[in-house]
Amino acid sequence: MTTDSDYQAQRDAVLREAELDTLAVRGGQQRTAEGEHSEPIFTTSSYVFASAEEAAARFSGEQPGNVYSRYTNPTVRTFEERIAAMEGGEAAVATSSGMAAILSTCMALLKSGDHVVCSHSVFGTTTVLLNKYMGKMGVSCSFVSPLDLNAWREAIRPETQLLFLESPSNPLSEIADISALATLAHEHSCLLVVDNCFCTPALQKPLALGADIVVHSATKYLDGQGRCVGGAVVGRREHTDEVLAFIRSCGPSMSPFNAWVFLKGLETLRLRMMAHSANALALAQWLDEQPGIEKVYYAGLPSHPGHALAAKQQAAFGGVLSFEVAGGDRESAWRFINATRLVSITANLGDAKTTIVHPGTTTHGRLSADERSRSGIRDNLIRLAVGLEDVRDLKADLQRGLDALNV
Repeated sequence: MTTDSDYQAQRDAVLREAELDTLAVRGGQQRTAEGEHSEPIFTTSSYVFASAEEAAARFSGEQPGNVYSRYTNPTVRTFEERIAAMEGGEAAVATSSGMAAILSTCMALLKSGDHVVCSHSVFGTTTVLLNKYMGKMGVSCSFVSPLDLNAWREAIRPETQLLFLESPSNPLSEIADISALATLAHEHSCLLVVDNCFCTPALQKPLALGADIVVHSATKYLDGQGRCVGGAVVGRREHTDEVLAFIRSCGPSMSPFNAWVFLKGLETLRLRMMAHSANALALAQWLDEQPGIEKVYYAGLPSHPGHALAAKQQAAFGGVLSFEVAGGDRESAWRFINATRLVSITANLGDAKTTIVHPGTTTHGRLSADERSRSGIRDNLIRLAVGLEDVRDLKADLQRGLDALNV
């Protein structure tokens, strides 16, 4: 008769060879003595030990097991093991938000006097974090074009420790050559950190392309329905252990309930990402033909300068696009947005519901005018995170925006 431990070991061996969709549904699950089919939520702050000796061994790390839910929780651990398996990493650490994932990575792996090279095409708050708050810690940062390999090379200094980028970028869908940047980083003994929020492991696996660390805002596509806030750091255990040590001491941890929600989101991740991508491509093609649209930014369009590279390193082109409206000013963009009635005016993305936002006054509003200009974020730019509605209804709603331009 097969014992529970033998069964689990055999099951783990099977999962190590499993494909992405199987890992998304079953990865990381450790059934309890109750024999539950769905993953349980462990809503407990602490854990009981059999003796003072066992408590000491757990706290010191000599004995594996749960200690305190700030940094050890079975539901959170299941999410961590699942996202690590899907990304192809050795381990993952869950965090309270996507920005907490970036902060925790920086705090764990950098020290005063270190230097970071970052793409200038990243989420606005990432720029603020690196410039303002890591700057207070004595860490300096240089910003370069994600597309210019020579600019990255020239920005690296002897004290450079990290290269950081998003690909595709937010909000212009610029596509960085992850493999080339990984080679460059390793030539200079640096780590390459990639924010994989827009693609998720369903569409792109930066670790397989040579990156060292992947960060996520689980709030977006990993959840998929705009319910919870969370993040993750994935990579080699030597790096994630340092991040976990920061989480243990400083506390930006994920709650068990949020981890459970993200587990449910992961189960349908690839199906949703392919549907998001199909809808986004259809809308990008349609918008590209409209007289009131000056330019569409979406890597799925053959006219996009990063189209060939995106086709090479991604399984599809993702669900986020941006476009510039005729008129050239903020008021024109606002008129377009205000005329819509179906899509949601909110800065979140990765939701089943399509969202629309004006980046210059929201997601990137904390940047200076010069910083926005360097990032290519013009006053007439609109970002659309395409959901799962019928694309015919989305076109009809965007037509209301076009009609408001009076072109």
